[in-house]
Amino acid sequence: MVNKHLHIIMPIKDSIEMAEKAILAIVNSGHTVCVYDDNSTPENAQKLDSIAQQHNIQLIHLSSLTDHPSPNYRLVLQHARNTALSKGQHLVIVESDVMVQDDTLNRMVKQVSNGIGMVAAVTTNEEGVYNFPYHYLLKWRYRRLKKETIATNKRFSFCCTLLSNELLQKADFDQLDPTKNWFDVTISHWSLSLGLKNMLMLDNPVIHYPHASRPWKLLKYTNPWLYYWRKFTQKKDRI
Repeated sequence: MVNKHLHIIMPIKDSIEMAEKAILAIVNSGHTVCVYDDNSTPENAQKLDSIAQQHNIQLIHLSSLTDHPSPNYRLVLQHARNTALSKGQHLVIVESDVMVQDDTLNRMVKQVSNGIGMVAAVTTNEEGVYNFPYHYLLKWRYRRLKKETIATNKRFSFCCTLLSNELLQKADFDQLDPTKNWFDVTISHWSLSLGLKNMLMLDNPVIHYPHASRPWKLLKYTNPWLYYWRKFTQKKDRI
């Protein structure tokens, strides 16, 4: 049954095969999702139209909202926040290279109470090993943590993350820096600065395929020098 308390979104640009699997994982868990197409190729945009029709999900082509080139993550967050607020919902962001489990989203919403800003499902590879951006948990000082839900001051990614309605009400997304492309760090800090708690669910993992939606980022692991050269000279992945 669709959870009326959640507005689930997935930003997409190309990488349609992986994105369709991620969409199906959400739909098969009993939820629906609003997909934001951020200027995919015309061929892939048509494929998304077919996927949306087949699975009865909402699809928004950002080209209908702006002529600004990709990425348009700031616009996606602003638009999704307004939609969630208008319906009294929490906002859940699932990236197009993340596979949720059948109970992932329902377990996340159960963590929300007064004073909770964000709830994130920890990400792992297919073998269950923590991976980007939560690979810091592999360090020795974190290995004694029980697999449970913990409050943390560490940054969250938006791989599979809930932004509570309370946070949406208190945080002004119009203040997001338009010169940046990604806002997970910013909003994680905002939540904490507003006196809210950010909860990381070590007991509710999702599989993350980094970075199927942004393949160039795999250079971080195979050729870090080239990765950082592209990051700064080509202004990629600014957070």
